[in-house]
Amino acid sequence: MLDHSTIDDCFRALAEPTRRAIFERLSRGPASVSDLARPFDMTLTAIGQHLQVLEGCGLVRSEKIGRVRTCRVDAAGLDTLAGWVAERRSLIERGLDRLGRMLAEEDLSPDDQTTH
Repeated sequence: MLDHSTIDDCFRALAEPTRRAIFERLSRGPASVSDLARPFDMTLTAIGQHLQVLEGCGLVRSEKIGRVRTCRVDAAGLDTLAGWVAERRSLIERGLDRLGRMLAEEDLSPDDQTTH
């Protein structure tokens, strides 16, 4: 069973435009906090707070080597979201399949239907 609190945290994190932009940048490859901050008009501290939220929900991880903190997407966090989306998709597709079968049965004329 999926941990819905983690999923909620991920969606909350990605709902904020700056965090979503940071995540999209990291989707192209690892980057330092300084590189991530460059396109934004905010302090390194503010970028660090956004990164803490992304790390807290498992979408991003970082490591510090010397004076440089490098961040990257954490695939495990994406797997959690992908699992949630796959469950919803499966439920919707099953419902649409049932609807399709019902509509196909209604399209049959009484002469074409077999009795059981």
